[in-house]
Amino acid sequence: MRLIHLAFVPFLALVACTDPEGGFNGGLLGDSSSWDDPAANAEDQSDPTSQAFFEKKIGNRVLFEINKYTLSSSAKAGLDEQARWLIDNPQYVIIIEGHADEQGTREYNLALGFRRAQSAQEYLVSRGVSGLRLKTRSYGKERPLEICSAERCYAKNRRSVTLLTAGLS
Repeated sequence: MRLIHLAFVPFLALVACTDPEGGFNGGLLGDSSSWDDPAANAEDQSDPTSQAFFEKKIGNRVLFEINKYTLSSSAKAGLDEQARWLIDNPQYVIIIEGHADEQGTREYNLALGFRRAQSAQEYLVSRGVSGLRLKTRSYGKERPLEICSAERCYAKNRRSVTLLTAGLS
């Protein structure tokens, strides 16, 4: 009987983190910015120089089409907003993460995530953000926002995320 209870625990953990629409909405997965700096989520969003303001008001991610790393017009508009804010707030070093959906091999998705991060980086530099402040990394399909075998989940996972870190004064 005890063995049955132990087998049931992982199931309960998954159910607790499952979104009512069928996706996996959090738990250990989710927006990687909360992994790197949990204090950023507690910051006052009304401070226009804060990480919380950047994430919530400016937006820290852009989405990509399936198997693409080229920027859409909406991705460029989002990165334009980010560039303006980053130029006005030079105290941050920026890490751009590239992500992919769960389709494809690990190696393919790591390379695709890298190209997505690089596309965002190159665009920010073209808008005046110093390349010395920018770093990139790829997680491929390793850090999904949602897990489900549906396009609505895949679409959320095909992204780049712009993270701010303390670094420059």
